[in-house]
Amino acid sequence: MQILTQSEYFGVQRRELFHKGISLSEYDYFDPGTPMHYHENPYFMYVIAGNMVDVNKSGASLLPPGSLMFLNWQEVHRTEKKSNRGRGFHLQIERKWLEAQEINAGLWEGSQVLNHPDFHLQLSKIHYEFRQADNFSILSIELLVLELCGLLTNKFIVPLKHPPLWMDQLKEILHGSAENLSLEELSTELGVHPVHISRTVPVFLDSTLGEYRRKLRVSKALPLLLSKEASLAQIAFESGFSDQSHFNRVFKSYYGKTPARFRKQAGV
Repeated sequence: MQILTQSEYFGVQRRELFHKGISLSEYDYFDPGTPMHYHENPYFMYVIAGNMVDVNKSGASLLPPGSLMFLNWQEVHRTEKKSNRGRGFHLQIERKWLEAQEINAGLWEGSQVLNHPDFHLQLSKIHYEFRQADNFSILSIELLVLELCGLLTNKFIVPLKHPPLWMDQLKEILHGSAENLSLEELSTELGVHPVHISRTVPVFLDSTLGEYRRKLRVSKALPLLLSKEASLAQIAFESGFSDQSHFNRVFKSYYGKTPARFRKQAGV
């Protein structure tokens, strides 16, 4: 079984940044797949381009562009490429760094696809600083990685209350539809009173229903912005925004810059 050390991945490296136990890198994938292997440290993989599949003991996970996956160091896996090209961004964190920050990575188990938009927005900010690579990037990256670790730790802690059965169905609706469904329409679809939905959602999604939708649309736009293939108008439409102006306003509220400026400064 092959063990990959810090910053070691299959593929061709485009760029890399390493600082005090945090390594960030961007790779192009050309081979159809990898052998079974595992990494000596926990890491995140964000699919920038291409359709990937991750295979581990739990099964196979399809990873289209914009997918984010976490794998802990014990997780044996392999990847398959289901398209002509592929590109990914990796964030790997040494366990010594985690211990120095008093982060209990023992709470992190196995592997899983991270669908909550908070993870996507956080990793995209890290990727943006990685692309900037200026005098301010290192400090920003450290702080952003700490916040990302906090998000992951909270996800793996068993909540005191279990989410209602309809919560998974609600997530499927929100992630699978670009339509602006009303609270009444969601209530009919789920068979749950609107007031109950509005009170329960913030507890288990860490945001209001409207905020979650906005974050989800922005996270869908991110991989499109990192590609040169779509115009900003097309990206706004495919991400579920009513128009480009609305897209600009919402995106700027999270990143402090317009999608066009974000794209330019990211080197796309």
